Amino acid sequence: MKKKTFLFVCVHNSGRSQIAEAFFNQLAKGKFTAYSAGTKPASEINPLIVQVMCESGLDISKDKPKMLTPEMVDKADRVITMGCNVAETCPASFIPAEDWQIEDPEGKTIDEVRKIKGIIWMRVKRLVTELFSEQLNTKQGET
Repeated sequence: MKKKTFLFVCVHNSGRSQIAEAFFNQLAKGKFTAYSAGTKPASEINPLIVQVMCESGLDISKDKPKMLTPEMVDKADRVITMGCNVAETCPASFIPAEDWQIEDPEGKTIDEVRKIKGIIWMRVKRLVTELFSEQLNTKQGET
């Protein structure tokens, strides 16, 4: 069975999508995979994002924003945008995606960034829990 792949997308790939990718891969424990990318990637991850992720035990300081490519989209089983009007800035706005409508952490205080991180954590945790449940139900149906 092919391992499901998820793609988290936002414009700069310097905040929300990086948080989602890191939490997803931690929670999925190698059973599923996530990547993140942006339509106009920043030069680096927002330093406040790096800080709040370190507070959660995840060091993303060496990660870099990545450009969204058609290959990434083709490889993904599911594309999730983070609520940043990617359709308006994405040359491939026809990509079917689920949008989580998460506030942009750019220019926010550390406490506001922590709140955004918490919202993403809850959404990712719910997603991964659903995936494990689906996987278990599929296995039970095979027996």
